[in-house]
Amino acid sequence: MSNSMQAALITHYKQSLPEIRTVPVPTLTPTDVLVRIKAASLNPIDLKTMAGGLRPLLSYQLPLIIGSDFAGEIVAVGQQVTTFKVGDAVYGRPRKTRIGTFATYLAIDVDDIALKPRNLSYEEAAAVPLVGLTSYQALNDILKIQSGQKILIQAGAGGIGTLAIQLAKRLGAFVATTTSAKNVAFVQKLGADRVIDYHSENFSTVLSNYDAVFDTLGGENLAQAFSIVKPGGQVVSISGLPDARFAKEYGLPRWKQALFRLVTNRLTRLEKRSQVTYRFLFMWPSGTELATLTQLIEQHQLQPIVDQTFAFQDLNQALTALKLGHTRGKIVVQMA
Repeated sequence: MSNSMQAALITHYKQSLPEIRTVPVPTLTPTDVLVRIKAASLNPIDLKTMAGGLRPLLSYQLPLIIGSDFAGEIVAVGQQVTTFKVGDAVYGRPRKTRIGTFATYLAIDVDDIALKPRNLSYEEAAAVPLVGLTSYQALNDILKIQSGQKILIQAGAGGIGTLAIQLAKRLGAFVATTTSAKNVAFVQKLGADRVIDYHSENFSTVLSNYDAVFDTLGGENLAQAFSIVKPGGQVVSISGLPDARFAKEYGLPRWKQALFRLVTNRLTRLEKRSQVTYRFLFMWPSGTELATLTQLIEQHQLQPIVDQTFAFQDLNQALTALKLGHTRGKIVVQMA
């Protein structure tokens, strides 16, 4: 195996597009595995990382290889690794301090991977980890959705929406979602019970008495979400602002806790007025939860949606497509 590899990296924040360069292959810690990446998927967090939008929460050393989830094959294991072996087909979402999946190789902690679903290609598997874990943690870990509950999942045709709808239906929920007219039949096929065409309807005027909202849009969509949730319900957002509660749980310094308390004052008022709990979700890697998703996929209870596939050399075209939006499911890059 060569000591060098190809990787897409940024040298400064607000860099419009990454550069593909030759860099050293990462070294392993005793609990790491080295994966030859076969495919990696694109996520909005990649754009936020490039823009420097995560600096209040994460401090990266530049230059930085970007990319947040992958599927590939293990080519080496650390001294303490016993649960996986060379040749295993795996997928995962590396820890936020160790991103870098747009590369030939990735060193990743063994706790952050799971065996790739046997019934998926590498491209399909790469579309799962980040959006699958985000959806599972929102619906199962935080909201604890129960059979018969009503939930609104924003942007049902997007990368997270397509998996979140399927997971919520498996949990027995009545699922409403927002999308454009062209995707109504598509999200209904995924399991959505009530579909709102956001071009012609405002969800806040047609929905009421919901148990929960899973917000993926932020802004006014998040603010309006409180009006449709009944007292005692919950709103979970991945696109809203982190609040002081999250900042404390995340271990941020007190001055940042105070800052987030100030900038989320409006959300706090909405919480109190509507008697609804707000939670900001910054998903965490989990090989254990990913293994649960593997089981669901292999049981044909969950199916990732891949909208477009690009070659690694065309990564910048893929990122441009991600910026434009309006994709069904995920955009994936073939790395090998």
